[in-house]
Order: sequence, then structure tokens, then C-alpha cells
Amino acid sequence: MLLKGTKVFLTGGSRGIGKAAVFELVKQGADVAFTYVNSEKGAIDTVDQAKKINPDVTMRYYQLDVRNSKQVNEVAEKAIADMGTIDVVVNNAGILRDNLIYHMSDEEWDDVIDTHLTGTFHVCRAFLEEFLYNKAGKFINISSICHVGSAGQANYSAAKAGIIGFSKALAKEYGYKNIYANVIVPGYFKTELTDANASEMIVDQFVRLSMLQREGQPHEFGKAIVFLASELSSFVNGDVLYVTGGLDTIPPKDEKRKKKK
Repeated sequence: MLLKGTKVFLTGGSRGIGKAAVFELVKQGADVAFTYVNSEKGAIDTVDQAKKINPDVTMRYYQLDVRNSKQVNEVAEKAIADMGTIDVVVNNAGILRDNLIYHMSDEEWDDVIDTHLTGTFHVCRAFLEEFLYNKAGKFINISSICHVGSAGQANYSAAKAGIIGFSKALAKEYGYKNIYANVIVPGYFKTELTDANASEMIVDQFVRLSMLQREGQPHEFGKAIVFLASELSSFVNGDVLYVTGGLDTIPPKDEKRKKKK
């Protein structure tokens, strides 16, 4: 097992690729503490399924809104106490508030920036002291292929591009202290979130543009998390790992553009 005894904290583990990442981590022996925002039922299901995969691991879950720095600090402190320490932090929590720029509200912009970018900052800052004390630690931050820009998702694109810059700065500041900060850029993965927000035509375009000619499966994303969390990535820091199936462009939205009045 690549991660036996490793203590992982992951945000957004009650559904989608985050849930799949939890399963891959416990499969490799990691003890996992994860967060959810609204669905405690989803969190309990994650624990139940993870325990079936590996009954020997320790599991904890916490409700957390990563936009709230005070709450982040409290949950980080509790997770460290519950788990004994934290060795790896995965920032996966995310939301979508799509709109064209002209029609995008301040709230739609702020919600996405605050969750993805500011939330990543809050969580990394909260665990830095523990990593410095341990003289080791790994941050794995999740960006998106949309970091290159996606129509109707200026807020999301800006946040995901910011995560790459932030992570590289984090690695440059603390890499010499054996602290890692890497980024995963996922392509199109089939999850509840993507199913709810992408039309059949958009999915077909993602598949057509992928070099593998298919959607990514959530467990494949989880394997990338395992790689960066393990000693297999011992000389990987401040880097960006693309897990896209060769997808390198975003298809246009299939909705009609609203004309400026």
C-alpha cells in the first residue's frame, strides 16, 4: 500500500471526484478526514463505502464552508487532533455559478472566487503550521482545464487560473522546508455535478475533443491524487499535472448568447 499510515485531509469528499479520491486513498491505506457543505447523508455514504474498501483505515468527516476562514481554522485544528496529524491536504471543494460576463452578478462572481481560490488559501494557511512543525507536508490543489478560459464561466476560469499561481507561489515559499504544493488539472469527468450542468451536446464535444475519445472516470482522478500524495512524486513540486485524456480545449457553450440591450 502506497499510503499506509498517511493522514489525508480532503475538502469536498461527499460526492463526485472528491468521493472517488477518498476511495482511492483508503485503497492505498491512507486515513482520511474529509469535508462536506450540505449533504451529511453523502458524507456518511462516503465513509460507509470507504470502510468496505478498507475497514482498517480511520475516517472522519466535518461540515465546512471553506469561504469562512474562522470555520476552516477550527475544522483544521479538530482534524489534526482527531487524526494525530495531517500529512496531505487536498483542496477539492467547488461550486459553479455560470453566466455570461455582462449578466454575471457580484454574488455569482464572489461565490465562485471565494469557494475555489480564497477557500484554497484558507485551507492551505490553516495547515501550514502543522506542516512546518512536522518539517514535511503535501498540498494538492485542484484547478480545471477551464483555467485557460471558458465562455460563460469567467468566475470559474479566473479562480482555477489563480489556484495555479497561488500553488506555485506556495511551493516557492516553502519547498525548501520539504513542503509540496502541486496542482491537478482535470479534464471532463463524469460525475453528478457535470451531469447536472452539461447538455448531451456538450458532453459529446468533450468526448470528441479528447485524444482518448471518452469521458474520464472518477477513479482515474483519484489515482492522480494518490500519485501526488505518495513518495512516487518525491521530486514533483510547484508542478501542474494534467489529467485530461488529452483534452486541451473547451467547447463553446450550446446556449444562445444574450444580446446586450
